[in-house]
Amino acid sequence: MGKLKTHKGVAKRFKKTGRGKIMHGRAGKRHLLTGKSANQKRPMRRQKAVAEVNKEALERLLPYGG
Repeated sequence: MGKLKTHKGVAKRFKKTGRGKIMHGRAGKRHLLTGKSANQKRPMRRQKAVAEVNKEALERLLPYGG
């Protein structure tokens, strides 16, 4: 069987951890940041694990870790 191709658009947005979780950046931190409080912006710095519902689809798009 041949190699699987990584979906490059997904590889730029998601990363796999060493334990196999898929992480993504938070929404809402691109613009209009002056109107948001520091309490709102602080959690946006960290990445979040993808929901289990979406994990299977992303595994197919990131076969080798992205």
